[in-house]
Amino acid sequence: MQTHIKRLLLNIIIAVALTYLGLTVMIYFQQDGMVYVPERTITHNPKNIRLEYEEVAVRTKDSISISGWYIPAKNEKAVILFCHGNAGNISNRLDSVRIFNDLSLSVLIFDYRGYGKSGGRPSEEGTYLDAEAAWDYLVTVKKIPPGRIVVFGRSLGGAVATEIAVRRSPAALVVESGFTSVPDLGKTMYPWLPVKLVSKFRYATIDKIGNIKCPKLIIHSRKDGIVPFEHGRAIYEKAAMPKEFLEIRGTHNDGFLISGSIYTGGIEGFLERYVYKAAYGEKNVSRKAEKTAHGS
Repeated sequence: MQTHIKRLLLNIIIAVALTYLGLTVMIYFQQDGMVYVPERTITHNPKNIRLEYEEVAVRTKDSISISGWYIPAKNEKAVILFCHGNAGNISNRLDSVRIFNDLSLSVLIFDYRGYGKSGGRPSEEGTYLDAEAAWDYLVTVKKIPPGRIVVFGRSLGGAVATEIAVRRSPAALVVESGFTSVPDLGKTMYPWLPVKLVSKFRYATIDKIGNIKCPKLIIHSRKDGIVPFEHGRAIYEKAAMPKEFLEIRGTHNDGFLISGSIYTGGIEGFLERYVYKAAYGEKNVSRKAEKTAHGS
């Protein structure tokens, strides 16, 4: 009887171990599909929100063609280099483009390799090279001074934007709904798996943010059900001065819309304090604001 029970327990232990191993292996091989959820079809463009734009095609250091849009703003105060999240493509970000345009911010938004009209397949280093090529386009083709370029990243894009802030010298960095690292986020989602051991991706914003000297704005919502609020706070705490934290409302995907003036006012105030004065001088900023207010 005892021998039978021992065999039964041993079989259960083996079955659990094999199931655990199987799930771990499955997660390992499915990582690319979990981190990157690209959409090839471009469904809308800035003309759908009555904004003029330029089609942009840039080539990366490893010879991948990257597609994007440059949307100029009237009375431009600065330029946003927009690094989007892990799903869809640039045509799903027109709400953000409109918000930035209303704030007199021109926008260069691009698709990572494998997304939209961009060639290649996504990878961690590849997304960094894509953003690097977009930055170089602004500086070398558009002749935008680095002191007027704000690197913005949402969710996965926050990690990409952070890497570009390390490699280049932007006027400021904005990380919205960002995670500390992929292994940390994976541990939150799958606490029973050895995520840190099997993760193929790092995107470790937490390891880089302390070395970035430009002003930083970290934006996060307590109601974010995908990337916990604690990730945003941890990034903020690790960041070197100067830095600010903006708490918004809403979920991971709609917080920037639901928060309204909390969001737009927070971004505009941060840029006024750290970017516009440095780029134009305090008196010129006041004149620009006055021109914008009168629509001239």
